[in-house]
Amino acid sequence: MSVGVVSAGRVGAVLGAALTRAGHTVTAVSAVSRDSLRRAEQLLPDAAILPPDQVAAVADLVLLAIPDDALPGMVRGLAAAGALRKGQIVVHTCGAHGVEVLDPAIEHGALGLALHPVMTFTGREEDLHRIAACSFGVTAADGDEVAWNVAEALVVEMGAEPVRVPAAARPLYHTALAHGANHLVTLVGECVDLLRDSGVATPERLLAPLLSAALDNALRHGDRALTGPVARGDAGTVARHVRVLAEQAPHMLPAYRALAMRTVGRATEAGLLRPDLAPDVTAAIEEETP
Repeated sequence: MSVGVVSAGRVGAVLGAALTRAGHTVTAVSAVSRDSLRRAEQLLPDAAILPPDQVAAVADLVLLAIPDDALPGMVRGLAAAGALRKGQIVVHTCGAHGVEVLDPAIEHGALGLALHPVMTFTGREEDLHRIAACSFGVTAADGDEVAWNVAEALVVEMGAEPVRVPAAARPLYHTALAHGANHLVTLVGECVDLLRDSGVATPERLLAPLLSAALDNALRHGDRALTGPVARGDAGTVARHVRVLAEQAPHMLPAYRALAMRTVGRATEAGLLRPDLAPDVTAAIEEETP
């Protein structure tokens, strides 16, 4: 198939290259910023740089790799411009939306699919190798088994694993992924900041084996992987954490308290935190600070 990519962001350029590797032809791509033009040149060198409506008009498969909030307006605009037609496949890569956002394309006879890669992208060639280890959350119209099969086939062609996500589940599905991946980056960044402020010259080196092991254990063993003062019931240590954050990093204290309270609940349910120690730990977490 001829493929049109809107636009050459980190996701679009890489998925366009993955489709090229699978034997399709990316004929056109939209790119405006300097970074997107560079990605298009590096990953999609044979594609013409065109406005979005022209990209869609010349493609059998239209790949919409744009931010969630911009997607509805883009689909309406392409449909109004006459760029979408019967027989096309129109795919978006947003995690939060199902296929309902593609209704203007579907009304023109196009097949609408949602293919969300569960991976963070750099927009560089190494992402093509990472695709082979990731999954895509795929969604098609309820009851349309042919559409579901097309969605899965496209993902398999790109070398990844398709996972069916019903349309009604997409908001919760995407919330889970964003909560885990995005907030993990924030959490790690705050750990790095605290260590650097404490005088550790290479906090990333210090954290790498610990956090890698913690993530691996959590995915393998669930809540049974919990360790540390909350899970052990060391209320005195938790209280010291609260005090030092209140004194030296007060902006991080609300997040510490929220996560520690969630840890109390999960550690108790997992049988790690003794019920008789939980109230003292909770009191330490909630301890008032100056």
